[in-house]
Amino acid sequence: MGPEGATEGKSGEGVLLSTGIAEIDKKVAGGIPLGSLTLVEGESDTGKSVLMQQVIFGSMKQGLNADLYSTELSTEGFLSQMETMNLDISDYFAWGYIRVFTLMTGVKWSQAAMDRMLKKLIAGMQESTAHVLIIDSFTVFTEHASPAMVLNFLTGCKSLADEGKTILITLHSYAYEEDMLVRIRSICDAHLMMRKSLIGDKYVMVMEAVKVRGAKKTSGNMVSFEVHPGYGMKIIPISMARV
Repeated sequence: MGPEGATEGKSGEGVLLSTGIAEIDKKVAGGIPLGSLTLVEGESDTGKSVLMQQVIFGSMKQGLNADLYSTELSTEGFLSQMETMNLDISDYFAWGYIRVFTLMTGVKWSQAAMDRMLKKLIAGMQESTAHVLIIDSFTVFTEHASPAMVLNFLTGCKSLADEGKTILITLHSYAYEEDMLVRIRSICDAHLMMRKSLIGDKYVMVMEAVKVRGAKKTSGNMVSFEVHPGYGMKIIPISMARV
């Protein structure tokens, strides 16, 4: 028997993946749709990785195994950040319900190398038994891989999502020109935009649910938050932020 709430082979209850924070779930129509491809877009330091860590924690609480493909963190770095966020996933990790794959180690920065890496990555995702797959961050590929390979990769991810995988990909907004970003966004079932907003003399992070499959478009689709070491995410009333 593994950690409470984690059941090997379980496909998840209901049709939504909770982040573990009710205010965020509410803005994405109750949670991230299971069997969907979600793009989490924003500039640097806007909370993309923090949100992904929260999603991983939520997946553990729902009994959904998760694989993290990281181009920025080692396994030790990931575990350290989760601890800083006050998200205790040590037991889940020890039992193998979370796997961390560090990408880009020793890879040459060339288009050919990036194209090969994307082919290997989609093959690994196809073979994965995890319910939730997260790529954080995809930017290094979009900067160096060919546009055709990037779109082929994302189309492959969409096919995996249609087969039941729940896939989330973070991307820096500067990585592509707007026309390419439009094509990338159109492939995805959900699009979350992250940015910073000024409250008084300090900045907070703002998440906007631009589109979510099956959700009705509303004007109240934004949530703002801060990240406090040792505490984690703290929701800030959106009325206080200049967005």
